[in-house]
Amino acid sequence: MKFKKGLETRLARLGLWDIACLKICVFAFALLLAKLWPPLLSLDWKVYAGVFGLTYALLMAKLFFINGHA
Repeated sequence: MKFKKGLETRLARLGLWDIACLKICVFAFALLLAKLWPPLLSLDWKVYAGVFGLTYALLMAKLFFINGHA
């Protein structure tokens, strides 16, 4: 619980540009993994769409419906 509180206070300090930078960093890391491990790209496109849909749905559910924000 203490770790979660500490993480929340650190994340609260991030601004819009910091979050954008984090997204670019994660995207670049994903491209690096794809470049270094070619079998990763051999999956069907539906697998990538499924992962995207699942993670997007989880984020949107947390953003709009959890903790009384709906």
